[in-house]
Amino acid sequence: MKRFLTGAALLLLSSSLTASANESVLEATGNPAQWAIQTGDYANTRYSKLDQINAGNVGDMQVAWTFSTGVLRGHEGSPLVIGDVMYVHSPFPNIVFALDLNNDGKILWKYEPKQDPNVIPVMCCDTVNRGLAYADGKIFLHQADTTVVALDANSGEVVWSVVNGDPSKGETNTATVMPVKDKVIVGISGGEFGVRGSVTAYNIADGSLAWRAYSMGPDSDILVDPEKTTHLGKPIGKDSGLNTWEGDQWKIGGGTTWGWYSYDPELNLIYYGSGNPSTWNPGQRPGDNRWSMTIMARDADTGIAKWFYQMTPHDEWDYDGINEMILTDQEIGGEMRKVLTHFDRNGFGYTLDRVTGELLVAELFDPAVNWTTGVDMDPASPTYGRPAVVPAMSTETNGEDVNSVGICPAALGSKDQQPAAYSPKTELFYVPTNHVCMDYEPFHVAYTAGQPYVGATLSMYPPEGETNMGNFIAWDGKTGTIKWSLPEQFSVWSGALATAGDVVFYGTLEGYLKAVDANTGEELYKFKTPSGIIGNVMTFEHGGKQYVAVYSGVGGWAGIGLAAGLTNSTDGLGAVGGYAALSDYTALGGTLTVFGLPN
Repeated sequence: MKRFLTGAALLLLSSSLTASANESVLEATGNPAQWAIQTGDYANTRYSKLDQINAGNVGDMQVAWTFSTGVLRGHEGSPLVIGDVMYVHSPFPNIVFALDLNNDGKILWKYEPKQDPNVIPVMCCDTVNRGLAYADGKIFLHQADTTVVALDANSGEVVWSVVNGDPSKGETNTATVMPVKDKVIVGISGGEFGVRGSVTAYNIADGSLAWRAYSMGPDSDILVDPEKTTHLGKPIGKDSGLNTWEGDQWKIGGGTTWGWYSYDPELNLIYYGSGNPSTWNPGQRPGDNRWSMTIMARDADTGIAKWFYQMTPHDEWDYDGINEMILTDQEIGGEMRKVLTHFDRNGFGYTLDRVTGELLVAELFDPAVNWTTGVDMDPASPTYGRPAVVPAMSTETNGEDVNSVGICPAALGSKDQQPAAYSPKTELFYVPTNHVCMDYEPFHVAYTAGQPYVGATLSMYPPEGETNMGNFIAWDGKTGTIKWSLPEQFSVWSGALATAGDVVFYGTLEGYLKAVDANTGEELYKFKTPSGIIGNVMTFEHGGKQYVAVYSGVGGWAGIGLAAGLTNSTDGLGAVGGYAALSDYTALGGTLTVFGLPN
């Protein structure tokens, strides 16, 4: 069978395949003693059933042990725990360690790829990597240079490797991967270099290509059936990935896929979001720029899209749509629904029916957002599903550049990739957020392969009259309302963790691990780790004892000034000036800190 199939052939193949997830992943994630996927489970809930550490005793928690990766710059993602082994990763050069939990964390094996350092300047916003994945006795790593590697989980030996992109064209990787059935799903970074985004499925057994779906382009490239793939319930029609672009702009159109993936085994659908259109100067790319800024639902076997929802048509602010899709069952309007909840960079918390793509809720989760007056929720309206743009916050008028000031949120959004958590006990989502605004000055930029293709100068700062640049919030996805909110001095750039012990954990850019009551938000515990936290909190059990672990190592977009030694206020796409005070509180590091209760 040819590795690339399109149109009717793919649909016929889809109907003949059964929907069953990878059994090794289901078995591993079904055991709460382990942490077998970056997001905790296929549904991306980041929820643990462990409750030995709970709201009543978390205040007694203390450091159990630490481990240095030997690498500075930003440490995103989290370790994995499979059985008695912990798998730790680092930013570039993407070192992987296997640690023996039965023997004081002895290093069982180490994998250190040899990558061209010229990859580093092509990485937009620090040299981060969001972590490893596990399936079928293999550890999967997607390196910065886009090499996807399958390592033997026992020995660290390379089972296979495949190159997913070309760094000389600006194609890099910062994301994790997701094993589904007999495939591993991977994305691509590089929207700031004019990369055309795609999601690719490789066969777990040997790394051979199964399918690839681009974010924009001809129907055969984006893997759609123009009569059956829908957008807000209506067929997308022929050439939907071409006809909202001017000329061949789609070929360098962005829409990269550097975020998170989720999967519904019953529906056999994977869910993810696409990023900003290229360039950041909207006047150079008239039209809706489909399918950038879009939530996508695709068949896991074939890649054929079932439905799309474009959140920010003709994006003018770099509000990438790559943040996680959290899958839950919720009662909405008196009816139980299989839903998807997504906290977008543009400031909206969305709830959609994940079967059909119907838009159920779209409400702002940061009160500072001012670029829009809301999303049109009337299905009969010609602008159904579109956000209404406040003209003063637009960065272009009739194709002309406009230097706009006081836009909220800033380009890094009301939330970036730092993943939220969901507790089925409270039925609340726990969301790390940014509370930051910006000035945005577009300029004309020409495309050259492998060179920055941004076309805007930014400056960032807190909302007028406020000093906090972040909040940690509890969100009701059924109604789209904030239940409680905890202000933080800087953006909360750490992924959250919710547990059956009614505790929610998150980290701060100054370096604190914090534990709060899942119901009230009351702070129960905090500890200052060696560096700022942009990693995602995880938990596991070993020897009958529950542990909580998190990377500290400041960096990422918010910490790029510290990570890369930048001082110009507009460097780091505006983040250096916005987060200049961060250097008063923390410095570079690369440490895993593991916490537990006293013996």
